[in-house]
Amino acid sequence: MSVYDTLLERGFIAQSTHEEEIRKILSQESVTFYIGFDATADSLTAGHFLTVMAMMHLQKAGHRPIALLGGGTTMVGDPTGKTDMRSMMTKEKIAYNAECFFHQLSRFLDFEEGKAILANNADWLLSLNYIDFLREIGVHFSVNKMLTAESYKQRMEKGLTFFEFNYMLMQAYDFYCLNERYDCKLQLGGNDQWSNILAGADLIRRKSGKEAYGLTLTLLTTSEGVKMGKTMKGAVWLDANKTSPYEFYQYWRNIEDVKVKECLGLLTFLPMEEVNRLGSLPDEQINQAKEILAFEVTKIVHGEEEAKKARETASALFNGQGSHENMPKTYYEEEEVKEGVDILSLLLHAKLAPSRSEARRLVLQGGISVNDEKIAQVEHRFGSEEIQKGLLIRKGKKVYHQVLLNLKEGK
Repeated sequence: MSVYDTLLERGFIAQSTHEEEIRKILSQESVTFYIGFDATADSLTAGHFLTVMAMMHLQKAGHRPIALLGGGTTMVGDPTGKTDMRSMMTKEKIAYNAECFFHQLSRFLDFEEGKAILANNADWLLSLNYIDFLREIGVHFSVNKMLTAESYKQRMEKGLTFFEFNYMLMQAYDFYCLNERYDCKLQLGGNDQWSNILAGADLIRRKSGKEAYGLTLTLLTTSEGVKMGKTMKGAVWLDANKTSPYEFYQYWRNIEDVKVKECLGLLTFLPMEEVNRLGSLPDEQINQAKEILAFEVTKIVHGEEEAKKARETASALFNGQGSHENMPKTYYEEEEVKEGVDILSLLLHAKLAPSRSEARRLVLQGGISVNDEKIAQVEHRFGSEEIQKGLLIRKGKKVYHQVLLNLKEGK
């Protein structure tokens, strides 16, 4: 089975420009391909992880990945899926984020001996002469065609700036530059990048007459079509300092039943026979599949030791005998709790609710327990001595969080 068929069977492939040709080159030669990562944060997310898994499958099959850091494109910002223009970032912040991305990607991809390439589009985008760029690249783009792209449609009602309108040209130029420098023939990206990928492949054909191909990957979404990888606290990060291994494990342990098989195929290396078996488990038995999914994904991202700790903590807490060592924690300074803290403020501080109104709703609906006692009143307060001893909050049946006093000796 070729790696194309492997990706297809596991559910990665959404669209491809030339299916049979891509299947052929991936089975007959070592192909250099790339995926771009705009450095909008200092950590990759669970959403990025699906694309990283695709890169790992391709590298294991003998192909050469280029991880393209968006030192240049991040300065503009991809309008895809956005209703408003992204905030502009400084060069220094973008460079720092790109460095963080590289360290994370190095955990998953082998960059030794030219087996993978790290590139940064700042190297060619930041020094561009605007007039030359318009004459050499802009002439190949039809504005009428660009305006039909999904990446721009959502922005047309509120107003698409000319600043952002350049993004498609920049991403297409990335593909062209990588093709010229490294003979990169294939670009991969999320399914929302289809228009941008088509633009790059078309530019290469127009400029150099070479064949270039594009392939988009499935987007992880909930059954309602919302992108997965978000919690009440925000994104699910691959950085353990931003999303702890326990929280990361719990996220995958608690996904919808209907998404288990899909996630097993996309986010683990389990054989498809096992994926199909686990994904078809009935009723309560699907929880076994969720535990395996959570363990396997956490193992890949954080290592087997951290995955075992997360699994043991989750299992022990479920049975009411848990160690708190690996549980997510929130700290208060001593001066902050002199007058005590009410339950709504506590939930907001621990980021277990996005607003006081949502915190109020959780309490009134009986969804909050502290130290195994149900909290029934929104006015409930905890004294400084109680917080100093430590509070174990349970939201619903599965979300645990510890609140502690920072005693200055270190957390």
